[in-house]
Parts: sequence; C-alpha cells; structure tokens
Amino acid sequence: MELFAFDDDYLKRLREGDPSTEGHFVVYFSQLLQLKLRARFLAPDAVDDLRQETFTRVIRSIRSDGGIREANRLGAYVNSVCNNVLFEHYRAGGKNVPLESEHFEMQDKVINVEKQTIAEETRATVRKVLEQLPERDRSILRAIFLEEQPKDEVCRRFGVTRDYLRVLIHRAKEKFRAFLGP
Repeated sequence: MELFAFDDDYLKRLREGDPSTEGHFVVYFSQLLQLKLRARFLAPDAVDDLRQETFTRVIRSIRSDGGIREANRLGAYVNSVCNNVLFEHYRAGGKNVPLESEHFEMQDKVINVEKQTIAEETRATVRKVLEQLPERDRSILRAIFLEEQPKDEVCRRFGVTRDYLRVLIHRAKEKFRAFLGP
C-alpha cells in the first residue's frame, strides 16, 4: 500500500463533501482500519461496525467548526478515533458479560473447613519439627521462610556471607526433611 500525502485542498474537499474525495478517503483508510481491527481478533461484523463508526466520527469532526484543520495530521487523527471507538467497544462488551453458572452456586463450607483443618495440621507439624532442630537452623529457617526477611539482613544477623548463608539454608532444610520423615 502506498502512503498518500494529505494536503489542505484534500481536507477542504472532504469538508465540502466531494464524492470522489470521500470515496478515496474511505478506500484508503478502510484497508488500514481493517488490518488494525482484525489484529484484535474481532468478529467480522464488529470490525465493519467499528470501521463505520470511525469514519462517521472523523467525517463529522472534519465538517464541524472546531474539527481537524491540519491535513498532515489526518492519518494520526483517524488512528486515534479508531482507538477510542475500539476502547468504547471493549468497555461496552465488558458490561454485558454473562456470569458463569459457578457464580450462582454457594461455596461448599465443608471443603473450606477441611482445607482449614489441613492447613492447621501442617502448621502444627512444621512447628513441631522446627522445635527439634538446633537453634541456629531453626532461626535461619524461620527468618527466611516464615518471616520472609531479606537475605542480606539474615546475613548481618548471623554474621555470614550470602554464599555461606546458602550453605546454612541447605543444611537446615536437610535436617528439617530428616526430622519430618518420609
């Protein structure tokens, strides 16, 4: 597709409703809008509706008193209007989305109680295993995994480098697994 250089005379003819200029305008921008809108994976009828709405708004703006007056900005203006029309389409579509059937179903409280019980049992097991570990291992695992402290802060607290902290964490995790059992 060859780019067209829009000038003030072209814009004047569009403003006055010259049929051949309007025809050229629609053919020229139809291809560009078609590519832009189809890239959004919209239905073909939605693409046609959005393209038509874009043309309607652009022509209305060109013919209004405060509308576009610089011909060299016509392409950017058409693109911006198309973006706005597309955003309006998305917003309107989002308001009319039907709810899925699971939104109407009540959550099963038995499952939630079961999950809560399992989580509490897991926390109790972790606490019990942590208490069996040597103090340093217990403190390192708590700081890193339970309190989620930054590793640099844990290094300062224990007086070790990041590399050695990695070794200490590995050893503490191995001891934790050993106490946890199979």
